[in-house]
Amino acid sequence: MEDKKEQKINQLSIDVNLDKTPIFYTDNIFMTTNEDGVVFDVGQKLGPTNKMRIVTRIGMSREHAKKFLKELGKLLLMTEGQIQTRKE
Repeated sequence: MEDKKEQKINQLSIDVNLDKTPIFYTDNIFMTTNEDGVVFDVGQKLGPTNKMRIVTRIGMSREHAKKFLKELGKLLLMTEGQIQTRKE
């Protein structure tokens, strides 16, 4: 009974405005850290130049970064071999 109650509490509804929330492709991620947390500066190359533009910055606590790393690892293992490329 408790498990069902916990599941309801942990469910989250996420809405994304596709017109205002673009997906940024990354060529590089620069990471900095200190005792308080981690900052990711996500960059895109500007064409065939040697210039880079930071398109977003993400900051999180060290504890959150550890959870992120763990969950990303699980997701990549779970989906390995399932990636399909769209042919045009």
